[in-house]
Amino acid sequence: MKAGFIGTGNMGSILVEAFLTAETFNPSDITVSNRTEEKANRLAKAFPGLKIAQQNQELVENVDIIFICVKPHQFKDLFSEINSFIKPEQILISITSPIQIKDLESWVSCKIAKVIPSITNQVLAGNTLYTLNDAFSTQERTQFIEMLESISQPIEIEENQARICSDLSSCGPAFLAKIIEQMITVASEKREVSKDVATQITTQMLYGLSELLLLGDYDLETVQQCVAVPGGVTEEGLNMLEDELMPIFEKLFDKTHEKHESDLIQLKDFQSQKA
Repeated sequence: MKAGFIGTGNMGSILVEAFLTAETFNPSDITVSNRTEEKANRLAKAFPGLKIAQQNQELVENVDIIFICVKPHQFKDLFSEINSFIKPEQILISITSPIQIKDLESWVSCKIAKVIPSITNQVLAGNTLYTLNDAFSTQERTQFIEMLESISQPIEIEENQARICSDLSSCGPAFLAKIIEQMITVASEKREVSKDVATQITTQMLYGLSELLLLGDYDLETVQQCVAVPGGVTEEGLNMLEDELMPIFEKLFDKTHEKHESDLIQLKDFQSQKA
């Protein structure tokens, strides 16, 4: 199987690097195209044999799987360029959340998947969320899932679950990184510990917590129960967090959903304006 990646920005590059690290594809089986040649050249230099297409049409005509890794507003022009070259047996994968499968089906007649990757895929961990259209056979579904399993733990979702699941899987690492960053900043600025030491302690704490949860002997509730003794310091902190955190996450998810709805409104003429 040969794969093409249109768009090698942050997430497109992460996917290319993850699949090559996992040896899902050989470098010679991957073709990339990007508006900025520098990013594509960086991948080609890191992975000798990887091909760079000068035109998106060239890429589409020479691969079995097409990853679309561009921003929503770029879809209209991109598909006016490539839709007549896409063949029914090809798999088209969009990683762009606001673009709906039904919109893609109005443009092209092939197997269509919506995949939401995560920065954690870079270390062959975390989830990839996916939704498939009805054009996949049972064998093709199995092969598709195996491809995602090489870099992640894939989870199939309904398309209407994409926003909230993406908040957890794809946006979640950034959200948690911000929370941890603030935790370290307050510890180092308000208490007698350097930022370097606070960062080292917190990073190892996160690693250890992840291991506990993944081994299966602990869940989030039992971790809290084991650490917090009645009347102790941890219990006092947990009680404060119980009161303060829920409204913050309610506001957070409200914001991400508002942005998602705004993106959908901007794309409402996606079909009517197609070439």
